[in-house]
Amino acid sequence: MEDNQELIEARQEIEEMMARARAAQAQIDDYSQEQVNELITAMVWAVAREDRSEEIAQFTVEETQLGNYAGKYLKIHRKTRATLMDIIDDKSVGVIEEDPERNIVKIAKPVGVIGALSPSTNPEATPVIKAISAVKGRNAIIVAPHPRAKLTNKKICDYMREAIVALGGPADLVQSIDVPSLDKTNELMRQCDRVLATGGEAMVTAAYSSGTPALGVGVGNAVITVDDSADLDEAAEKIRTSKTLDLAASCSSDNSVLVFESIYDKFLDKLKHEGGFVIDGEDKQKLQGVIWKDGYLNPDIVAQHALTITGKAGIDLPEGKQFLIIPETGAGPDYPFSGEKLTVTMALYKVKDIDEAIEMTNRIQAYQGQGHSCGIYSYNDENILKLASATRTSRVMVNQPQAASNSGNLWNGMRQTFSLGCGSWGGNSINHNITWRDLVNETWVSKPLAKTKEIPSDEELFGSVMGKF
Repeated sequence: MEDNQELIEARQEIEEMMARARAAQAQIDDYSQEQVNELITAMVWAVAREDRSEEIAQFTVEETQLGNYAGKYLKIHRKTRATLMDIIDDKSVGVIEEDPERNIVKIAKPVGVIGALSPSTNPEATPVIKAISAVKGRNAIIVAPHPRAKLTNKKICDYMREAIVALGGPADLVQSIDVPSLDKTNELMRQCDRVLATGGEAMVTAAYSSGTPALGVGVGNAVITVDDSADLDEAAEKIRTSKTLDLAASCSSDNSVLVFESIYDKFLDKLKHEGGFVIDGEDKQKLQGVIWKDGYLNPDIVAQHALTITGKAGIDLPEGKQFLIIPETGAGPDYPFSGEKLTVTMALYKVKDIDEAIEMTNRIQAYQGQGHSCGIYSYNDENILKLASATRTSRVMVNQPQAASNSGNLWNGMRQTFSLGCGSWGGNSINHNITWRDLVNETWVSKPLAKTKEIPSDEELFGSVMGKF
């Protein structure tokens, strides 16, 4: 009976929030492109200006006890700016695309209310990026945070609401579930018009099962190859940068690094110089017992300092060491270090050549992370394209720090987001980086072609197969 009452109350709360969101969305349904762009610009400025970025970064670390200040600051101060830059010039109101060859015009229309799920690992920038993507398409958004980050989520959403009101818009374009629960999140997914789910595998699966059209992401477990044409200093520095960014809170952090045997020893020395510490033998088993509990990642070690992790394992960590290197040979359940770790821990493999690197990448990601992302440090285009062609992955970052790059950054052309589609390999309907374009409906207007197409003769159309059967 008590459970039924909680469910009834959750349903009523979400119904009330949805009503306010629909009313707010209706108020901007006829906004011009200029008005929409001004709204999202104000929403980012409300959180990305210096004083707010510092406040939010510190607050997030204190509330979640995940990651570090530097990583959180980069995300709220820099990533939100980069995302705004990435979408501000996109046309999202009225006619957004014309195809003269097919005589088709595409018109963007709002979906309505977006139900957004925000994880505890990236709770500072995720609500902002999802909110401006929603509003760019003239939608309203309701954000359901992970309970561990509920105060951070409320603070950020409140700042964005204030900015919207200051520009004459309705505050309820952006709402947060301030006291989250599983019932409320499930109700949001059931009642909204489109779900944008970033979170754990269980939550993404629930989004797909909600009955509402959902955009989800797959499990991350990035595998990085270093071949014999790589700049080893560059590769070591960027792998360290990626592995330690926000203490590996990102699912894009380098989980396994595959190194050609001809450069293995030299590259391992480079990684050690960058702050890597090799753990093997009995200490490897101790570390495994700390990172996983009963077959699942231990939440107490996710996005923690290397010293915290080794301390729990009873391993002495020399001063200056920032990340942990585990020599590994296999992949799958019997080799847990081949899976996603969400810690400053990476598995290190020795491979003979690009073919063995591809084979090992596919074995590792068949276990976890298929479809998400790979990386390669190489100046051999043949190796790069061979890896990209033969792996089941949606994105390949070349000579870039994985965690900072595959969701878009200033040094590449990837669309800015924190929601990465992983295709059918990762159980998703899309492969690309999710942006505002995924949060609108499009009406296709088709006019007759200037010249009607004609079906060619059988000889012209079927000539290559005629007579073969």
